[in-house]
Order: sequence, then C-alpha cells, then structure tokens
Amino acid sequence: MKINFQYKIAIAVVFLTTQISFAQKQDGDIGTEVVNVVKPYTPTISDAFKVKETPTLEDDETSKKETIQYNIFSFPVASTFTPSKGKAAGVENGAKEKLFSNYATLAAGNYGNINAELFVTQTLENGNYVGAMLRHLSSQGGIKNVVLDDNFSNTGIDVTYGSKSKNLSWNGDIGYQRQTYNWYGLDPILYATLTPTASDLYINSINPKQTYQNIYLGGRLTLGESVFKEATFKFSHFSDAFSSNENRFIAKPSLEFDVMDVKLKTDFILDYINGKFQKDYYDVGGIKYGYTNVGFKPSFQINKDDFSVNVGVGIFYSMATESQTIKKNKLFVYPNITVSYKVVGDLMVAYAGAEGALKQNSFQEFTQENFFVSPTLVIAPTDQRYDIYVGLKGKLANTIGYNIRGSYMNEGSKSLFLRNGFSYYNTNKEGYANGNSFDVVYDDVKTISFYGELKADFSKNVSFGINGTFSSYSTNNQAEAWNLPALKINSNVDFNITSKWYAGLNVFFVGERKDIKFVQTALAIFPPTFTTETTTLDSYFDLNSHVGYKYNERLTFFLKGNNLANQSYQRWISYPVQGIQGLIGANYKFDF
Repeated sequence: MKINFQYKIAIAVVFLTTQISFAQKQDGDIGTEVVNVVKPYTPTISDAFKVKETPTLEDDETSKKETIQYNIFSFPVASTFTPSKGKAAGVENGAKEKLFSNYATLAAGNYGNINAELFVTQTLENGNYVGAMLRHLSSQGGIKNVVLDDNFSNTGIDVTYGSKSKNLSWNGDIGYQRQTYNWYGLDPILYATLTPTASDLYINSINPKQTYQNIYLGGRLTLGESVFKEATFKFSHFSDAFSSNENRFIAKPSLEFDVMDVKLKTDFILDYINGKFQKDYYDVGGIKYGYTNVGFKPSFQINKDDFSVNVGVGIFYSMATESQTIKKNKLFVYPNITVSYKVVGDLMVAYAGAEGALKQNSFQEFTQENFFVSPTLVIAPTDQRYDIYVGLKGKLANTIGYNIRGSYMNEGSKSLFLRNGFSYYNTNKEGYANGNSFDVVYDDVKTISFYGELKADFSKNVSFGINGTFSSYSTNNQAEAWNLPALKINSNVDFNITSKWYAGLNVFFVGERKDIKFVQTALAIFPPTFTTETTTLDSYFDLNSHVGYKYNERLTFFLKGNNLANQSYQRWISYPVQGIQGLIGANYKFDF
C-alpha cells in the first residue's frame, strides 16, 4: 500500500526539525580549526539539477478530477434606467453638381479653325422628349508647301423625337450633314520638270474641291416585356459634287426570350444599297452598283456559375441588283461563338470566340474613313469569314483594369485604300484625276493581331489609359496590305488639378504603311510619263492636350492644343497635316 502524500510531508517536516536541533549546540564556543584548501571549488552546470515545474503525481486520489456543476439562479431585477434616444452624427455633404439639359460650345484658333456645337433637349408630357444637335468644324487651311486649296468644313444637324416608359421606348431621328474637302495632295514630281509658266497653268487648272451631302432618317423601338425585344432602321441618301448618288436602307429587328436557364436570341438583318458614279477614273463610262443582303443570326446563351457560353450561327444571302456589281448571288454561313470563364472572379476572366459576318461597304462609309477617295469606286461587300480570338481581361487592383487578346482573321474582298495613278493622256480632267485621290481595291487578307489595354483610376482626380495593336498582314493578289499600319498605340491621361481646374493629355502613334509613289521615266521629257513603285510612309505620333477652368457651374473656359510636337506627318501619301494647332473657347450649360 502506498503512503499518502500528506504523510510524506509530515515525516519530512519532523526529519528537518530534528536535523536543525542536532546542528545547534548549547555551547557557543565552537573552537578553532585549520582548513587546507587543496583546490578552489568551481561549480559547473552538471552539479545542478532541474526541479520539474509539474511534478509527477502517483497518488490515485490526487490525480482524480472532481466534476463541478454550476447552477444559475436567475430572478428579475427592477430597473429604472431609461436609455436616451440616439442622435446621428452630422455628416458634411459635398456640393452636388447641378446637371443641365442643354449646352453651347464655341472655340476658335489658328489656321482659321472654328468649332461650334449646340445641343438642346426638352422633356414633354407623358414621357415624350424632343432634342436637336448642331455641329460645325472648319478650317481655312494654310498647310506649308501645299499648292492647292486645303480648307475644309463639316456641318451637321440632327433632330430627334421620342418617348420613354417602363415597357415601351421609341424615337425617330432626322438629320443632314454637309462636308467640303479638297484633294490637295498633289505630288510635286508631277510639275517639277515643267517651266514655271507651264507649272502655274497646270496647277491653276485643277479644281480640287469636293462636297458631300447626307440626308438620313432613322428610328428605334424597344419593348420591355415582350419577345420582340428591339428594332432599328435607317435610310440615308448620300451624294457629292460630281452627281454621285447612293441610297441605303438598313433594318435590324431582334427577338429574345428565356427557356429554362437558356437565353434564346435571334437577329434579322436587311441591308439594301444602290448607287452610281457618273464616270470611272479614266472617263470610260459610269459605274453602277446594288446589293440586297438578308441575314439571320440565331443564338442561345447559357450562364452557369462562372462560365458563360454563346453559341450561334450567321446565315446571309447576298443578291446583286445591278449587272455591274462584281459579286453575284451567294449564300454565306458564319460562326458566332463566344465563351468566357471567370478564373478568379472579376480579377481574371478568360474569353475566346469565333465570329464572322457579311459587311456591306458603301461610298458614304469610305468617305468618312478617307475624305480623299475619288468618286469612281467599285463598291462590294466584304466577306469576313471568321475572326478567331482568345484573351484575358480583369483587374490588377480595384482601380486598374487590363485586357489582352490575340486573334486571327480571314477576310475575303477586304477593302484597301490605294493611291490613284496619273497620266497626262487621261481624258478625265476632274480635280481628283491628278494622282491626288485614292481608289478602293479588294483582296483576300489574313490578319494576325495582338491587342493590349490598361486602364487605371489612380484616384478620383487622376485617370490613365493606354492601348496598342500589333498586326501582321498577308495578301493574296495585292503586293501589300495598302495603308494598313503594323502598329497603333494610343494613350491618355486626365486629371483634376483643383475643383476649378482640369487638364488632359493624349498621344497616339501610327506605324509605317505602304502605298505607291510616282517615278518619272527618263525618255519622256514633255509631256512627262510616270511609273509607280511601292513606297513606305513614315510612322508618326501626334501629341494633344487640353486645359480647362470652371468659372462656375454653367460656364467653363478651355484651351486645346493639337500636334504639339509640330510633326509634318502624312496620314495619307502626299497629304501633310497642319502643324501646331491652338484652340481657345468656352462651354455654357443652361436649362429652359
């Protein structure tokens, strides 16, 4: 039987007391003694021993844990405490910016540049509204070393009337636009070998002015709670100073409905175009063109968790309505597939797709892309067979977004701008027939491109963006992908300096392009004859900026600067641009 722990303690106390009593002598004289120290004592760690903090207990009774139970006896306590009503802390509200429905802008600068805009709108009864927009931009020209007139103007007016309610919205638009430009891109080599008198006669005989006019009527209908989702239509009549005419009508109704977790959508497209030119470039005869394109694009969309897929097909039938058109009746079938997956929420979204469409080209669209085309074009649709792409987009931080994409596009009959040739024997003596205008040629083009974009809002006062596209082209019949740049970069930054002052900066870069130049033959002196060879247009960049001052909530003054690097670059061959341009003006907001 083991001895209890209490007994052990009692025996130890008795033994210790006995030792102390034996160590004490009643006689205080303990005598003397000689002690010889042989070696001084040097303690080491090994001489010590460690006392365990938690001793091992071998007593069964001691090691048992008692079970403790707690009982709470609750009873009500009378209280006379009444809490006081809370009061919300005062928050200082910032001044809310007043929104105005109308504005007017007027600015002027060097080169005789004038920019004016007026926008007015008024809400009527029953959700109806009416609005109008007037725009004007003009310049008196004055580009260095240009011998022909280089002024231009662009004036347009739009009027809209519509209604907006919960389940029905519609509007109708009517507009008119008038533009004047000059084919001022005359190559000096064409008159360099002429005598001064003959050179002046030749230059003065050219009337480079061109005028474009566009009258259009359009509308939109949107139904909220209906299978018939939306429908748009637009009719336009386009003409120029050389009796060219083009009529175009586009209608796009759309149906959309849900079945289970699948969204079904069907788009219909009707695109009719008919036009004519009075003569071709060499004055042999006129040109007529006409197409009726009917399209049907059904698709269904599935959204499940972080995965989204849209699968569809595009079916187009193109009918040639004029015998002179280069394409006859034909059926086109295109893929319409897009996929996206949230890899890491909104921070990283992977996407891919394969899409195609039949794109109807028009004289009006060509003139807005290149003002200096000749009114002697062949108009035909472009067969965008497929565009296969894969990309990644998302956020690097809450205020920084990105998008990168790689694609491969295959296009049949892609339109390319190419400089027109020149011959003194050409019977067409119009102002555009001096090698100073552009033709449209078509070719099968395959394009590999890479695109990257970065946007950032560093704060509520500073925002930044940059994007760039690198492209590589391969053609079938043409020697080059005329006037298509391999590299395009655009960047901008906007910031609020104070509550009154703001500013911004924009720069864009365009890489080298290919076109043709004239080379005079050595044998023909007068009249000279020319051949053409491929040339490379230099890359260029354009630096623009603006700064503004908000005088009050209605009136703002601003100053704009374009081409601040004073680059005399050529967007199109033999077409240099204006140098440094300054524009000062004001914007006024108001309500009726």
